[in-house]
Amino acid sequence: MTHQIAVVVGSLRRDSFIRRLATALAKLAPEFSFKQVEIGDLPLYNHGDNADPAAPVKRLKSEIKSAQGVLFVTPEYNRSIPGVLKNAIDHASRPYGQSAWAGKPAGVIGVSPGAISTAVAQQHLRNILAYLDMPTLGQPEAFVRVSDGLFDKDGNMGADSSKFLGQRMQRYVAWVKLHSPG
Repeated sequence: MTHQIAVVVGSLRRDSFIRRLATALAKLAPEFSFKQVEIGDLPLYNHGDNADPAAPVKRLKSEIKSAQGVLFVTPEYNRSIPGVLKNAIDHASRPYGQSAWAGKPAGVIGVSPGAISTAVAQQHLRNILAYLDMPTLGQPEAFVRVSDGLFDKDGNMGADSSKFLGQRMQRYVAWVKLHSPG
């Protein structure tokens, strides 16, 4: 069985380091099928819309429900996750008792030019995922810092990063297999 992984990219910019990392990571776990889910077209979460969610919300929930795991790739904005990512999390978790996230094994990673990378954003995200009942891979943590050679000219992980991140992706693969139903 090929595991389908929903990749939630917390940056809307098409050429962001976050999106590049998400794309490169998928190449490090070829036994899985990775699909970046669209979150940029979601309306702002409004509890009053739970009874009749917008089409993009229905699509997001369907994509999450059909996946065997979720990989969150997040930047850090003001020492937390971006609003667009929180908005997507809120939409797919509602209405209460109908969360698309529940039980989905998760991975969390990010990349930033900053000295602490995305450490604080990842911790905030892990707190949210714990509440959503998502078993989340804890180790090895990966706070990737943007540097020369992080990506090669073809968008793959550079030689210095591919070994560590390849090992991390293999841990994620094992985590999903351990925690995904069927």
